[in-house]
Amino acid sequence: MSDESPLIRSLRAAVAAAPDDVPLRLHLAELLLAAGHSDQAVTEAAVALQHAPGDADARALMMRAMGVPTAPADLQPQPPSEPGGFDWTAAEREIEDAVPPRFVTSERAMDSPAPATEAPVAADGGGDAGSVSAWDIDAPGSVSLADVGGMREVKDRLEAAFLAPMRNPELRRLFGKSLRGGLLLYGPPGCGKTFIARAVAGELGAGFLSVSVNDVLDMWIGNSERNMHEVFETARRQAPCVVFLDELDALGAKRSRTHHSGMRNTVNQLLTELDGVDAVNEGVFVLAATNVPWDVDIALRRPGRLDRTLLVLPPDAPAREAILRYHLRDRPIESVDLGRLVKVTEDFSGADLAHLCDSAAESALLDSARTGTVRMINMTDLLAAAKDVRPSTEPWFAAARNVAMFANDGGMYDDLLAYLKKKRKL
Repeated sequence: MSDESPLIRSLRAAVAAAPDDVPLRLHLAELLLAAGHSDQAVTEAAVALQHAPGDADARALMMRAMGVPTAPADLQPQPPSEPGGFDWTAAEREIEDAVPPRFVTSERAMDSPAPATEAPVAADGGGDAGSVSAWDIDAPGSVSLADVGGMREVKDRLEAAFLAPMRNPELRRLFGKSLRGGLLLYGPPGCGKTFIARAVAGELGAGFLSVSVNDVLDMWIGNSERNMHEVFETARRQAPCVVFLDELDALGAKRSRTHHSGMRNTVNQLLTELDGVDAVNEGVFVLAATNVPWDVDIALRRPGRLDRTLLVLPPDAPAREAILRYHLRDRPIESVDLGRLVKVTEDFSGADLAHLCDSAAESALLDSARTGTVRMINMTDLLAAAKDVRPSTEPWFAAARNVAMFANDGGMYDDLLAYLKKKRKL
């Protein structure tokens, strides 16, 4: 690189700072080609095409850099993809050495799960829903359980405990199955509980109303209870609707530990709404999520309320692969062995995997800025990030272990105990 002009070195630094800027990258490739660095020009054009697959300028530049003769513009076939146009498959074979493959499969990964065809679970567990006003209901969305990567056991439990009775009203009437009651999702933070709740709404073709403590609590006496009532009234008016109570430990904390009368009254109002004392909750499906179910008021767990529970664990191997693919999809990568990466990220939450990809990208970016030469994210970056990122689920399991062993009243935490025994964490 010592024979490069100052302009090229400056452009390399600018591209490193803005890797998604396709025109800037193509300008660098033009200068490299003019300076006789054809291989480097091909590499830059290939990266540009990763960001903008249909960019005609990037394709034309790659053809010139590879020495492919081009006809005058008025003689070129239209469109280029018709017979007689440029053979992109042959071109990819020619530049295999210049541009390494994005993903590779090693012998070590032969036993790993096949690439997931499903979209990933959301990385942050509760972040993708955002804070939604108690008066606004999202229309039925296109997200369903098919969009949740892996987690087959969770899907099966949801189907058996919640979705099948909802989908089959005739069978429900035959067996005297009531629509009352809701589902409580619990588990470590960042594992996709909110995304699963949205997927359930999509499966039911229902609206989605996400409620957090900020939507309900009010400084004026009586307003919190009024807000809680209005949440359920809104859902009843626009049924079918999934009411999602996010961070239930804040909305429905144990009243015996609550010193503020306003908070106790809010929990009482929530119990009243779940029972449907003043109105029928037909078509209103209640889902709730919490990281600390042991802090939820026991009355909320009574039959007819949130009487079914589902443990949402860290993503399994197929889910981790889907999440990693999702977070690497728009980044410049080379020779990434996903099977190996999946094996070294056991117990990582979706949020941990997103952080891992960010850390690896940051390492490659800083290295490119220091050397003045743009390089792609590789396995060295990803494995180093996996070593530095500690699974955020470990502290949760440390706290949950004692609860599951010594406070498993009614068998609520049987699933958690079985998982801990399987992982030999007891």
